Amino acid sequence: MECLIVSTLVISDETREQELRVEIRSERSISDRTFRGFGYFAGWVTLALMGLIGGFLLYRSIDAFRSAGFSFFTETAWSPTAAGGRFGIAAVLLGTVVIALLALCLAVPTAIGTALFVTEYAPRRVTAALTSLIDLLAAIPSLIYGIWGAAILQGRVVYLSRFLSDHMGWFPPFHTTSILGKNVPTALSDFSASAFLAGIVVALMILPICTAVMREVFAQAPPGEKEGALALGGTRWGVIRDVVLPFGKGGIIGGAMLGLGRALGETVAVALIISRTTDVHDLLQILKTGGNSIASLIARSWAESQGVATSALMAAGLVLFAVTLVVNTGASLIVSRSRSGLATEI
Repeated sequence: MECLIVSTLVISDETREQELRVEIRSERSISDRTFRGFGYFAGWVTLALMGLIGGFLLYRSIDAFRSAGFSFFTETAWSPTAAGGRFGIAAVLLGTVVIALLALCLAVPTAIGTALFVTEYAPRRVTAALTSLIDLLAAIPSLIYGIWGAAILQGRVVYLSRFLSDHMGWFPPFHTTSILGKNVPTALSDFSASAFLAGIVVALMILPICTAVMREVFAQAPPGEKEGALALGGTRWGVIRDVVLPFGKGGIIGGAMLGLGRALGETVAVALIISRTTDVHDLLQILKTGGNSIASLIARSWAESQGVATSALMAAGLVLFAVTLVVNTGASLIVSRSRSGLATEI
């Protein structure tokens, strides 16, 4: 009798488990299927366009790689001719990185402070106006930034550059030699059209992008954790330091990397400001007159290039395309793996 009861209970449990293993299936509506198909199509088109751009640049740069070989990545001179010549991207790539990193150092702290003020401190009636003004900076053409930097900002930045050179020359980036190569106080003309000026202008251009990304991430900080920190006696700054900033770390990195990708490819503004040079020593002196970048090199040299010279510019564009792609891909991976890239509690 006991065995029969046990057997009955076991059968009942198995039956209950089978009843719980019911698969729920739902048919997608026509609108859902259409939107899903359009999303897949748009994604594949984007990937295809990127592949076509990369393939086109690679195809047009084959002649330059054949002519220069591996020295294309190590040569600092840029003197291509229709039949060959000496050319490489070592100097212009260094100048591109210097200007981009300088812009990043100026833009990221400002963007973090602005995003925190908009999300945590500004009154609600002011938040919308501030957000619109910040986003409006992104709508200003780069040509306007370049003209403003060369005509208005340059005459004021040279005084700051000379002050930094005179009083902080012990810091390697601010160490400056005169045009004659002597470690003596330099004239104001030695500080015009510098990478420092270009970095300031580019920083203003990437500031709206960095701020927008960080602002959206900070606004999604878990309200439960913020209220709990306040209930435990934390100050507003304590909540920002212990809750908002740790949560938004991925957004900070992502916004900075996105701004870096924009800074690496900036063309018109940099071309209008800097005085072209391929001297590595001058490129490392950010306060001194002179600078260069891949994008500005292409913009200035394209009209007069022929043959291998055109292929060399295509090769430089291919390198810039690859660097920007790697930077943006790295930013996406960092954001997706961070806490701020995951779902938040409501």
